[in-house]
Amino acid sequence: MSYLDEIDDPRKPSNGTLHDFREILVILIAAVLSDCDTVEDITFWARTKQAWLRRFLVLKNGIPSEETFLRILRALDPKQFENMFRRWVGGVVGALSDDAGLAGTIAIDGKTVRGSGSGGESAIHMVSAFATELGLVLGQEKVAAKSNEITAIPELLEALSIKGLLVTIDAMGCQKSIAKQIVAKKGDYLLMVKGNQPKLLEAIETAFIDQHGVASVDRSSLVERGHGRTVGQIASVLSAKGIVDLADWPKCVTIGRIDSMRVVGDKQSDLERRYYISSRALSAEQLAAAVRAHWGVENRLHWILDVSFSEDASTVAKDNAPQNLSLLRKIALNIIRADKTDTRKSSLRLKRKGAAWDDGVRERMLGIRAIC
Repeated sequence: MSYLDEIDDPRKPSNGTLHDFREILVILIAAVLSDCDTVEDITFWARTKQAWLRRFLVLKNGIPSEETFLRILRALDPKQFENMFRRWVGGVVGALSDDAGLAGTIAIDGKTVRGSGSGGESAIHMVSAFATELGLVLGQEKVAAKSNEITAIPELLEALSIKGLLVTIDAMGCQKSIAKQIVAKKGDYLLMVKGNQPKLLEAIETAFIDQHGVASVDRSSLVERGHGRTVGQIASVLSAKGIVDLADWPKCVTIGRIDSMRVVGDKQSDLERRYYISSRALSAEQLAAAVRAHWGVENRLHWILDVSFSEDASTVAKDNAPQNLSLLRKIALNIIRADKTDTRKSSLRLKRKGAAWDDGVRERMLGIRAIC
């Protein structure tokens, strides 16, 4: 609640306001946590749970209308909302990291909110920072219209505390300026290298060809089986010394290659080969683990937002509403992931339904107490 106090009410007092701004934000968060995916759902849930909400909120003029909730979402300053989110989640991550003794890897990856493209508006694309060990979203940044992730990643990095952390980004983020920014903020980078950096890619490819079969190459292999498929992976690392220009890629000490192949039924894929650079001295095993954690964002964040929160099905498209709704989903996701009291280890879908059905579960997740 103290963090929500820092957000300015976008409404003009001269117009007269029936509902308290902070109370509206609390209802939105509680409703999205409670399995509500649309503004219509949120309004219906709030009216159904009005007696419960009055234990914590004054609700002088009752529950706001669906139009009021939507107007607030459209007008709310997404930058202020995002800043509040980062400060709040920073405390959550600090507490959980201290308890678990986690060093920390941050994966930065983008996702298009497809349903937000309805109504003549272009679909928004959000770049998120994801703490892979904790499964928590640390922040998000909207990609500007007619731009790409290269412009959003530096803004997101600037807002994050990454000291001592390993930041993993796919080939889009393999930019000299981004590598320099991460090092300047006392973090380490692990960047995928593709054709957008042709000279760097050629140097790394040549280094691995020249070192073929040499004992100095550190290698690690892994075979995983499940869901009707078998995936084999070999990770290899070499020293970056004499291969990578440190003026362009500061403190780079490791170059890596990952070869992977999958078999689904009786069909075998082609060999996939990916290259990486890192400012951290990584073993082949550590490289493989960091890369797996990065691609795990697809299942642990993007897939969850689509399947459990119906993000792509949302047709809210006007003004700031798609961006603010995206952040509300991530607030709810973080609240669920940070809750360690469920001894049954229920799925995220069931935890959301538990918050919807059981007032006690919801109160515990939100950490709130009745005012009367």
